[in-house]
Amino acid sequence: MTTHRFFLSAALIATVLTCSASRLAAQTREIETVLNSAAVLDEVMQTPGRKIPESLLAKAEGIVIIPNMLKGGFVIGARHGHGVALIRNESRGWDAPRFLQMTGGSIGFQVGVQSTDIILVFMTKNSVRGLLSGKFTIGVDAAAAAGPVGRQLAAATDERLQAEILSYARSRGLFAGVSLDGSAIRLDPSAEAAYYRAAPAGDGNALPPSAVTLIEKVMQYSGDAVAVPAESGPAFSPPKRVNDTEVTREQLAAAAIKLAKILPPDWQKYLAFPAQVFTGDQHPPVERLQELLGRFDKIAANPQYRSLSQKAEFRQAYHLIKEYIAQLTATPAADTLQLPPAPTN
Repeated sequence: MTTHRFFLSAALIATVLTCSASRLAAQTREIETVLNSAAVLDEVMQTPGRKIPESLLAKAEGIVIIPNMLKGGFVIGARHGHGVALIRNESRGWDAPRFLQMTGGSIGFQVGVQSTDIILVFMTKNSVRGLLSGKFTIGVDAAAAAGPVGRQLAAATDERLQAEILSYARSRGLFAGVSLDGSAIRLDPSAEAAYYRAAPAGDGNALPPSAVTLIEKVMQYSGDAVAVPAESGPAFSPPKRVNDTEVTREQLAAAAIKLAKILPPDWQKYLAFPAQVFTGDQHPPVERLQELLGRFDKIAANPQYRSLSQKAEFRQAYHLIKEYIAQLTATPAADTLQLPPAPTN
């Protein structure tokens, strides 16, 4: 019995340590993304004669930075990157960084380049609303143009200056406005969860130091930082609380894709997930998820399918679909405030 308890405790400790290491790795990746974004902006804005005009940043409603966007393929190839967005709030300050992913076609002048830094300047509230809607395509959901740099601002055409989004790219030291039409941007709730759950304890304005660093850089180059007293801290709004159900949905979508890759076509159809799991437009009907969970239950309970039910891809999807259903069907906690009997005169 003692030996059994020892191994059970060891397994539990190992599981906790593995989960903690996984969360720490995720937090580290997001911290690097934020710090790299701050470094990209700093380097670009300190390039003589080739920086983004500060007058544009002063008018901007939002800024997206994608450091090290990677390219696959040659000349015509897909690009994918992780980055952050900073959005103006109602008081013209900057909200805390939002995490996102960007996927798009290759950039014409950068043949053979393996990674590129991308900066997008959102000039209108309409373009920002599109960005925050969840999924957004440049040139489709908002007009975009190659952004002017340095002295190009004076010679910029009305078409460029009236664009809702101004786009820039940098690689091998070359920084210039480029066309990124067709590139898709999608918010990344999972990254936000990993990043902000590690935020220091404190009042509602507490942010990770890396987020404060990035906000201060944006304020500096948009002309907002000069009047901010050092003791008061930057004028930012704290991030909105991450929706745990949305995070689980994204994790389930990723797990479903991994599971489908190891299944033959008939089984892919049998264990097909509702489209809403992948699109994120709305949550799927709980009844549809429960029906799918029933199929997972049958497979897990049948020794004939042990080779499938023991695979990591199956176990992960199985766990997440149960967690997703539990979150969707959870009843909000009732107000437990208990009052004494009414006072008598």
